[in-house]
Amino acid sequence: MPSFGIITAPSQVDYRDLLRVWQEADTVDGIEHAWLYDHLLPIFGDPLGPTFEGWTLLAALAAATQRLRLGVLVTSNRFRPPAVLAKIAATVDVVSDGRLDLGLGAGSRPDVPFARREYEAHGLPYWDSAEAVARLAETCTLLRRLWAAEEPFDVDGEYLQLTGAWCSPKPVQRPGPPLVIGGRAGRTLRVVAEHADVWNYPGGDVADASARGALLDRYCAEIGRDPASITRSLVVPVSYDDPGQTRAHVAEALDAGFSHLVLSLPAPYPEKVVHWLADQIVTRS
Repeated sequence: MPSFGIITAPSQVDYRDLLRVWQEADTVDGIEHAWLYDHLLPIFGDPLGPTFEGWTLLAALAAATQRLRLGVLVTSNRFRPPAVLAKIAATVDVVSDGRLDLGLGAGSRPDVPFARREYEAHGLPYWDSAEAVARLAETCTLLRRLWAAEEPFDVDGEYLQLTGAWCSPKPVQRPGPPLVIGGRAGRTLRVVAEHADVWNYPGGDVADASARGALLDRYCAEIGRDPASITRSLVVPVSYDDPGQTRAHVAEALDAGFSHLVLSLPAPYPEKVVHWLADQIVTRS
């Protein structure tokens, strides 16, 4: 069975509008999950406009909802030290009573110049793609180890060196929140094959997503993993003016095997937008 969720970009929008949409979604049958994205400066619209920090906002929305699974699609592994991210994620999982899906990716692509500036503006490193993906793999291993460990431990990895690493409290979900890894590059798909519970294709191009999915299947076969054990996720942009176009996009994604669909809501959000979404898109798909 497909699952439907929403994503609301936490940029160029007011907090109260985001809260209204998420609390509405929490009451609407057929909407199972809700997402933010992870940027520190706008990547569209006014370059000096507001953009909320994703995990801080996610914690607030977790406390204000009761049912939705929730997450950041996807967290930039370049923004936060992995052990700190493990602590942040455990905290949000506790606040939400076990509703977190941890979205994670290597970080913004070099071909998105608007995104590149946020690293320089915040004094963050911008590793090349190969190093970023290698660090992503180390992070995945560390997250699960921190959530499971019964005593502190040391890490002497290729990129991570930790002394007395420890995470308490643990997440509500055991052994930890599901990992949703986003990306389409071959290197990233190898990390997906090894670590992900859900793979999110970054974008709505179903034909390319299918081709990337076939490559993921191959990487799974190489390590002896059943490709069907990884849920396939896709973001579908929503058109308020042409719901038929959105329904067609959803149908194409479902036919291609993408069962975890994230419906991207553009701002400004109409009143009762999630009820409209359920009626016009979800129940007709």
